[in-house]
Amino acid sequence: MNKPICSTGLRWLWLVVVVLILDLGSKQLVLQHFTLYESTPLIPYFNLTYAQNPGAAFSFLADKGGWQRWFFALVAIIISAVLLVMMYRSSAKQKLSNAAYALVIGGALGNLFDRLVHGFVVDFIDFYVGEWHWPTFNIADSAICIGAAFIIIESFISPDDKKTASISQ
Repeated sequence: MNKPICSTGLRWLWLVVVVLILDLGSKQLVLQHFTLYESTPLIPYFNLTYAQNPGAAFSFLADKGGWQRWFFALVAIIISAVLLVMMYRSSAKQKLSNAAYALVIGGALGNLFDRLVHGFVVDFIDFYVGEWHWPTFNIADSAICIGAAFIIIESFISPDDKKTASISQ
């Protein structure tokens, strides 16, 4: 039984495209205008700093010789495929979960592009306080974290609340 695409969560794929445009566009600007580890202060506690991450979050497995590039690429593909299926099976009215899935997919595909094209992920967002710096990240990482937070928040909404929300829409 085929459902019209607009009635499914796939209606939210526009958000994947927005994340990809913002992520890949910002990374391209960094690659064109920065040298590796170059940093430019923007506002207090926030720099743009070009870094390369061959690993995952917080440079996890960054020093493992290159196999992790293909492992994380495969993980991104599998997660994106699973979330696409979940979006297809869900109603377009399930805004929070579909937005969450789209954010995660967009972020995963943005970092996947980097891994396949460059062999590393381009990071450039650098928050700091004094000498302490949060690990440098990018827009794709932000989208993944926000999407994951939405998934967690959505898991706390009771089934009755979900029914009430979908009836009122």
